[in-house]
Amino acid sequence: MLIEFSVTNFRSFRERQTLSMVAAPRLRKRENVFKPESAGEKLPDLLKVAVIYGPNASGKSNLLKALDVVSRMAQREPSTRNIPLPISPFRFDAALADQPSVFELNFIHASMRYQFTLSATSERIIGEKLLFYPKGQESLLYERLHLAKGESYEFGALLKDSLSAELLDAWQKLTPPKLLFIAQAMANSSEALTPLKVPFEWLRKSSFSLLNGMNIMADAAQKLAAEDEICAKEIASFLRDVDVPISKMTVETLELPQVGLNALGKLFEKENKSINAAPTASKMTVLTHKTALGDADLNYEDESEGTKNLIGFWLPWITKNPSYGADRLLIVDELDSSLHPKIVATLVEKHINSSVPSQLIFTTHDTHLMDTKLLRRDQFWITERDMNGATQLRSIHDFEGRESEDIEKRYYEGRYRGLPFVKRSV
Repeated sequence: MLIEFSVTNFRSFRERQTLSMVAAPRLRKRENVFKPESAGEKLPDLLKVAVIYGPNASGKSNLLKALDVVSRMAQREPSTRNIPLPISPFRFDAALADQPSVFELNFIHASMRYQFTLSATSERIIGEKLLFYPKGQESLLYERLHLAKGESYEFGALLKDSLSAELLDAWQKLTPPKLLFIAQAMANSSEALTPLKVPFEWLRKSSFSLLNGMNIMADAAQKLAAEDEICAKEIASFLRDVDVPISKMTVETLELPQVGLNALGKLFEKENKSINAAPTASKMTVLTHKTALGDADLNYEDESEGTKNLIGFWLPWITKNPSYGADRLLIVDELDSSLHPKIVATLVEKHINSSVPSQLIFTTHDTHLMDTKLLRRDQFWITERDMNGATQLRSIHDFEGRESEDIEKRYYEGRYRGLPFVKRSV
């Protein structure tokens, strides 16, 4: 589970900014928080949801992209050593152009608290450090630094006691500039390497990020529905739960008609593809709508953008449940895209009321969610750009106010800032 995330010198972020999932004390709506499991350490309650508001181009999406960086880098394979890292420094300060971006994740996994810090440019990793907290006491697992004289490593007692110096030295030599040491170690170790395996599992698999719309997920959902009728039924049920009157979903595999070899060859030559790569089949998704006048079938292409987005959202929605794997943190950019505010509120409420704790972080412009009957003050965050073009991130709970105040009204009054300045024509 995520405790806290900080980012420095990345895209629109200049100085260190921190998103905290630590619940503020003495606020009501206890169903919106959960107690993390941590061995030998008492930790504060964590939030199930964080919602990020702010004007366009204020840094909301950049915050989610920053959250996704470490996960993407943990998933890199040794073969990607020549591909630039997904790092872009703050552009408006020339002094930071050649400085690394810095990311810090504080999290809990398998009842242990960890802190992972990464600094990197697009060309190489400058530093990475992994701490853990047995019984609340800070202890080093490893630290890697890129210095003028070369790579420098320091290992904590747990790794030095459980692994040979020869093996640790071999991993150092094998780790290329663009690959995390922990990723290289896990690629060349047995499953028994528990000290690094547990935190690496969280870094690599814990988050599910939806940053570029739902199209890819919608395609994946249809593929699953074609392979498994149970998935098709679950998608239809998910749609009905948010008032989309779907009684059935079917996915058929269609054979594509054979076209002339000459025409096909020209097409694939234009696309720089082999003619052997030509698809031979396609899938057609049909959704059966139930009405008072009877049932009617609609092709997927004829459905509204909102329905398509919901189909795409189904897959990450179910996999945020830990029973499906390690994914416990769902990150969504513009959750309200093409969706009615009531549907978004219903999804958030379902997430909060789930019997299995998981976390949801999303951006939105839908101020109807600024409802203290649904969420707490500490669950609302605001982004805005300062005079230097840098993103500032604040919690609404940082501003003075009553717990039950009308947050939406106060937001539009400018109490929490983070409103666009729109010039009106005279």
